[in-house]
Amino acid sequence: MFTPATDANLADLRAALPDGTFKDATDSYLTEPRGRWQGAGTVVAPGTTDAVSRILAYCNDHRIAVVPYGGGTGLVGGQLMGDGAVPLVLSLERMTAIRDRFPSENVLVVEAGAILADVQAEAERLGRHFPLSLASEGSARIGGLLSTNAGGVNVLRYGNARAQCLGLEVVRPDGTIWHGLTRLRKDNTGYDLRDLFIGAEGTLGIITAAALRLVPQPVRIGAAMMAVPSPQAALDLLGVAQGRLGDGISAFEIIHRQGLDFLAEVGPDVKPPFAETPEWMVLIDVGLPAGLSPDTALEDLFTEAVAADLVIDGVIAQSMADRAAFWKIRESIPEANRRIGSISSHDISVPLSAVPEFIARGAPVLAEIGHFRINCFGHLGDGNLHYNVFPMPGRNRADYEAERPAVKKAVHDLAHAFGGSVSAEHGVGRLKVGDLETYSDPAKLAMMRAIKDALDPHGIMNPGAVLRQA
Repeated sequence: MFTPATDANLADLRAALPDGTFKDATDSYLTEPRGRWQGAGTVVAPGTTDAVSRILAYCNDHRIAVVPYGGGTGLVGGQLMGDGAVPLVLSLERMTAIRDRFPSENVLVVEAGAILADVQAEAERLGRHFPLSLASEGSARIGGLLSTNAGGVNVLRYGNARAQCLGLEVVRPDGTIWHGLTRLRKDNTGYDLRDLFIGAEGTLGIITAAALRLVPQPVRIGAAMMAVPSPQAALDLLGVAQGRLGDGISAFEIIHRQGLDFLAEVGPDVKPPFAETPEWMVLIDVGLPAGLSPDTALEDLFTEAVAADLVIDGVIAQSMADRAAFWKIRESIPEANRRIGSISSHDISVPLSAVPEFIARGAPVLAEIGHFRINCFGHLGDGNLHYNVFPMPGRNRADYEAERPAVKKAVHDLAHAFGGSVSAEHGVGRLKVGDLETYSDPAKLAMMRAIKDALDPHGIMNPGAVLRQA
């Protein structure tokens, strides 16, 4: 059993930690972005790995729950705890240092509180590129991104957060520090502990620093928006594009017109790419080496795709401003979704070849439950769809609370039937603990529980996240 941190516990910690470690528990720490979850807790923001170690050791000894907190951008409730004994919320916001730079090795060593946009800027300053990219990059922190194995728009080319990390520094629940900040690409010396902590959502320990893999900067960058007649045509277009450009494709996003209709209805303001919004469109982003022209490559792709009846219309960026305008559309859709207010949002993935059939079957399945608007968009290049269900015009999500469980179950059942995942890139958190139990192999769950019990025997780390609290 956990115990809440008493005044005496907090006095002990204040005496053991530097001034400025304790923070006011404002709403920013205790409310998740969609407003569906409310947490509680005393907030501490240690400035060093040693301070993190002292905090965890004390909490482990006194059975005080600890909830790790990065940028607070998670969408599945993993960064806050509202039930049970009031926890200690451990924020990494003060641990933002760039510890080491190794440009000749394409490596950057950063602390876990570093904001993704700042890491991208530092890589740029070194003449390199850190390819992890997502809408929340101005506030998301490296520790949280690794703890959730975040995805984003460049997974097609560069992989998830896991693929961008070479080594970790981690504080275990008992306060011991694992000094695993290796910069090696090859190291077959036993279990890969790095991959154990990446994606664990702070349930096994706290990531305090990481050795990140950088890549060369693409020299020539381009983008295009192409209207396609169907999701199957979009998938076929991806195959043609990969045949022409190979690894030169950085991102390949599918967008349904509902997303643009929402933007027109509630903003943010964007410039529509087409005079008449098509039913489906794709955003293609390319990065090529010197000597190759993105404009020519995209024009040739467009010509071939039109001849094959895969594309109806297209716009190729003529400047970096045009490219930014295309991406503003894609990156503004989640904000428009938030303003409309979803009944149920789903971060699912299915095998690539199953994407068109999943989309085709989704609407009829939901129609059996009620009348909804569906905004389906996402990372077609890696099979990850954000399949979100919204109220009809003139109604709000509160009107659909009775239907919400059935909507979620229908979408997740369908994804599972296709051999997919109910959490492609957002993690499990507290929101999807039941889904993990429903759709996972029992052997997998048993191994996860054994790992949790071995590394965190008192269960103090983010209790109730990923695995149900024992």
